[in-house]
Amino acid sequence: MDEWIRVPVGTGSARWTTRGRCRRVLFVVHNVTSATRLLDVLPLFRDDLRVQLLATCTGSSPFQAGVAELLAETGVPVLPWEQAASLPVDLAISASFGGQLHAIKGKLTVLSHGVGYNKRLATPDTGHRTPDTGRLSAEAAPPVFGLSPEWLLADGAPVADAMVLSHPEQAARLRAACPEAAPTAVLAGDPCFDRLLAAVPYRERFRRALGVREGQRLVLLSSTWNPDSLFGDGGAEDVLPALLPRLTAELPADEYRSAAVLHPNIWHGHGPGQIRAWLDRARRGGLALVDPLEGWRQALIAADVIIGDAGSVTYYGAALRTPVLLGAASVDGLDAGSPVAAFVRQAPRLSPHAPLRSQLEALLGGGERRPPVPAPEPGPAELVSSVPGAAAALLRRHFYRVIGIPEPVEPALLDPLPLPPCERVTRTAPLRVVTRLTGAYEVEVDRYADPRSEPAADGDTHLAVHEDTLDPGRLALADVIFRYGAADDPRFGGPARWTDEVLARHPHSALAAFVTEDGACTVRTRAGVLVRLSDGVPEGLPGGPLSGADPAAYASALHAWLASGKAPAELTAAGMTVRTGAGACRVSVTPLVPDAPAVPHAPAVPAAPVLPVTPVLPVTPISPGQGR
Repeated sequence: MDEWIRVPVGTGSARWTTRGRCRRVLFVVHNVTSATRLLDVLPLFRDDLRVQLLATCTGSSPFQAGVAELLAETGVPVLPWEQAASLPVDLAISASFGGQLHAIKGKLTVLSHGVGYNKRLATPDTGHRTPDTGRLSAEAAPPVFGLSPEWLLADGAPVADAMVLSHPEQAARLRAACPEAAPTAVLAGDPCFDRLLAAVPYRERFRRALGVREGQRLVLLSSTWNPDSLFGDGGAEDVLPALLPRLTAELPADEYRSAAVLHPNIWHGHGPGQIRAWLDRARRGGLALVDPLEGWRQALIAADVIIGDAGSVTYYGAALRTPVLLGAASVDGLDAGSPVAAFVRQAPRLSPHAPLRSQLEALLGGGERRPPVPAPEPGPAELVSSVPGAAAALLRRHFYRVIGIPEPVEPALLDPLPLPPCERVTRTAPLRVVTRLTGAYEVEVDRYADPRSEPAADGDTHLAVHEDTLDPGRLALADVIFRYGAADDPRFGGPARWTDEVLARHPHSALAAFVTEDGACTVRTRAGVLVRLSDGVPEGLPGGPLSGADPAAYASALHAWLASGKAPAELTAAGMTVRTGAGACRVSVTPLVPDAPAVPHAPAVPAAPVLPVTPVLPVTPISPGQGR
């Protein structure tokens, strides 16, 4: 009791509380996952001076990491569970059936924290809220979480006074599985899906926040938690170790952008630091790791294709009409009669050993996907919610009816999805670049991040390496060395000086490129020519920082031009067209006055034999411009 709070509730709180006549609404958190759904509906009480919001955590989930920090960020008073269970409240709201919910002194409403109720999950042990010990025979399948007597009843009576459902099909399964709880059903939609639908018009902004350029396709990895998930290693085949490097080795960097959305239980079960360590190589190759609380819905809207599993995020993506490949497709942990199980049985499968790019292109059909729409249609969109767009009004009406006071006169509205911070694409993994001179002043460029074998593409190849590469030894082999930064960053002394220092430090490199935030790059050649490559606007499109290809690709195109024996002066008047799979960009080539070299440049080394992608040191450096 020493940890019990004293204001605005607690012994003697009336003496200290400024507004002590408020109705009490208690948010009951199980873990971070369930808390996110409660945060969806918390704004329904905004501006109401008659309501005091409180929060507590049951402490019953194995996933307790991150809960205290999340509750602290809400700024709502947090009660220890023992105090919350002893405190009379007007309304309690939970997004899980875990914990001693029957001990709450007030009317309890339970929401789903995913797409309805689809998963089978063994009831917890005695002491955590269940009428039995939670033990099952070896032959018995675990009960359906949220739709079975083991989860819904305590001493034969429903735990919840109201159970919010988003679609009548859930009510039908509830009646069949647990008729005692059927009268508690309240049809009130899905607030998470409504927030997704409301944010669809801002899809392009979300794509730009993730660094997706014009013409690029965003491939989103989506994984729920458990051993059978895409991220798990308990299935018939552990897909992830082979899939991650293929995302960058097989998908050209200028045509595809990749991101991953992982269930909060993965993040907080294994630890954010461990997740980042496991995905380090993929992240250096360009994989964006999306925030599991605030960023996943925006990434879902932005995606062109999803590689997922049986989790709710994958199903929400399908409901937004985004093509899905299932990398993990076990239905063992699902209710066989649920919409998610039906979806998993029908959705196309990822072939772990077939070429990845051809599978994605076959799924996408070579064209743009249909945009998400708010109107339901047969399939996942129809079964997520039978009342799309109406969850805020229906939920608030229910909440205030339970509290026993009139609703506010203002419309019930959910918070809009926030615009995520910009996710810069900084590939520090070495890039294997394939180039082809396809016309007068025209170069075609394909870049692959850290491939384990030579790219299967025709043309000359060279190695482009970011200065901050993990393996400094790769800089000694690089034809092109590049980095990103602000032109006025004093640490680099300006683009011209940086390029001069890099070529002096790495005598085997042919070209150095400093990419600035205005979508241009300053390039210095081994011969001392200094030029600015800029514009890069795709034909027929307006300009913008993400309208063209990565300017580092322009540097590789210039290297290919010079390696063919042509002079940079030829490009000054005509400019250069750089073609990637995402389109064609017109690039201007502007001569700059070179500074006096800080260190005399060593001459380029003679041509050397072809080296493998991952050389075994010591090696013989490759000369700049050598076609391979």
